[in-house]
Amino acid sequence: MTTVEQSLLEAVRALPRDKQQELLDHANQLRNEVSPKKPLKSVKGLWADLNIALTAAEMEENRRELWKKFPTEL
Repeated sequence: MTTVEQSLLEAVRALPRDKQQELLDHANQLRNEVSPKKPLKSVKGLWADLNIALTAAEMEENRRELWKKFPTEL
């Protein structure tokens, strides 16, 4: 164990339980900030293996159909 780890351990042990939990929460937050984020998949990638190819005209037609019955008045 390094001196930094030893010093941290001693400092944590000297704290009351609620402060130890607070420190643990903060350490987890710091770890999440440092860890690399997984890249998001594009929607195209989600259905790439389904062999679906929509043209712009087909997408526009679907969009019009979906919004056709949407209420326009409040």
